[in-house]
Amino acid sequence: MIAEMVMFQLPAGMSRDDVLAAAYDTVPGWQANGDLLRKHYLLDEDNRTYGFYLWRSREAAERAHGSEFRQRVRERFGCEPSISYYDALLVLDNLNGEVSEDLGGPVSAP
Repeated sequence: MIAEMVMFQLPAGMSRDDVLAAAYDTVPGWQANGDLLRKHYLLDEDNRTYGFYLWRSREAAERAHGSEFRQRVRERFGCEPSISYYDALLVLDNLNGEVSEDLGGPVSAP
């Protein structure tokens, strides 16, 4: 399982409501991607937005955030996204009471 952080600076004056509306516009496309396990939409006080994704593989992440994605970000927000990848060792999900290792499903906590 791969974690990916995508970050870019939003244009000056873009409100939280504007960012939220833009995020909702992307939901159907991400829901249709069978390789995406989870996505978190994040915003900081400096008007940078972050997408934190959990993917089945790095290849799937790279396909989703290739040249077409980068072009959409440039056209819509006027900047280049920054992308980082991580090996997601464990996912702790307190809402569902699960700890997941890779894609093998829940595992018992040690």
